[in-house]
Amino acid sequence: METLTTAQARDHFADLLNRTSYAKERVVLTRHGKRIAAMVPLEDLELLELLEDRLDVGQARNVLAEAGEDVPWGELKKQLSLGQ
Repeated sequence: METLTTAQARDHFADLLNRTSYAKERVVLTRHGKRIAAMVPLEDLELLELLEDRLDVGQARNVLAEAGEDVPWGELKKQLSLGQ
């Protein structure tokens, strides 16, 4: 995994895009020496989203099991911090 500054990434954006999409490389971007973002292949993002969805389902099941009864959707969203 390569680490580049945002300025370097800007100068080589097309190459980085090709490397992440075709070569499946991951690139970490830094600003002022701090890691701030990453360029990853789309498959990595899709896997991350799938894992997040599974965690959300697990949390929902736990809340329902703890309640032992029907929980209104609004209350469930509130308990899972999903907003209004």
